[in-house]
Amino acid sequence: MGYKVVVAGATGNVGREMLNILAEREFPADEVVALASRRSIGTEVSYGDKTLKCKDIEGFDFTGYDIALFAIGSDATKTYAPIAASQGCVVIDNSSLYRYDPQIPLIVPEVNADAIEDYRNKMIIANPNCSTAQMVVALKPLHDRARIKRVVVSTYQSVSGAGKEGMDELWNQTKGMYVPGQEVEPKKFQKQIAFNVIPQIDVFLDSGDTKEEWKMVAETKKILDPAIKVTATCVRVPVFVGHSEAINVETEDFLDEDEARDILREAPGILVIDKREPGGYATPVECVGDFATFISRIRQDVTVENGLNFWCVSDNLRKGAALNAVQIAELLGNRVLKKG
Repeated sequence: MGYKVVVAGATGNVGREMLNILAEREFPADEVVALASRRSIGTEVSYGDKTLKCKDIEGFDFTGYDIALFAIGSDATKTYAPIAASQGCVVIDNSSLYRYDPQIPLIVPEVNADAIEDYRNKMIIANPNCSTAQMVVALKPLHDRARIKRVVVSTYQSVSGAGKEGMDELWNQTKGMYVPGQEVEPKKFQKQIAFNVIPQIDVFLDSGDTKEEWKMVAETKKILDPAIKVTATCVRVPVFVGHSEAINVETEDFLDEDEARDILREAPGILVIDKREPGGYATPVECVGDFATFISRIRQDVTVENGLNFWCVSDNLRKGAALNAVQIAELLGNRVLKKG
């Protein structure tokens, strides 16, 4: 007997990817229902070799369903997640709404799987921010070995992190650069994204950090260790899919770059591509469609006593969103629900 699964927001980038990954990983589902807003009722979405027609999330009865994967944004989640939870369906939410609620677990299965037991508090589990998810997968095995004290991270985040509108703006702006009269002014982003980089993701806070940067700090502390100091600079780049991060860590104990490379090679969810030759590293192009978080450019930081630098790349629609949500569903099934 398998699970009855709901995917809410099935017509969006992340929702479609959730359906793809459920099928690819052969999640033991007896029934999968695609939900969307009223304007998308009847829209067809793919689930493996099947085609699902979207149903209206408004008024949907979650009774009898085991797991709901939400990719509908914070405002809609605020309305529908408590309804699903009250009807006995465990919500795995991709929005930022519940990430900082101390009663709701924020989970990356390779890092803090034991936190899954806390789902019972509110029948809701939070999925982290895309930039945080890939970073903590890489930090966890290093932290276990040498205790990370401080992290300095600069991100190079793709436009798919801003949804379909972000991808369309990059595409149309790039074309418009070469066709007189078809220039496209910034709308989704604060400045031109084609052939440019923008050092702002989300709104500015009083501290001078953006909310995206604050998220990385707060979520790393909640998922991995509240004692770790984190500072981030988050940048939008003209890449369609795949977030990259330059990460510097300072540890309590000395960790040799060769040992760090070996540790990361053995760690779950990580693929090390690290040859000190031209092209001997991972870029977003290679990571698209892959489940792994890619690590490259591992080297000592000699400016501090115990420092390491490395490069981290992942498909943000997968590990940063949909894949992590499905992995949480798998963890929930294996540890708690035990069906299928």
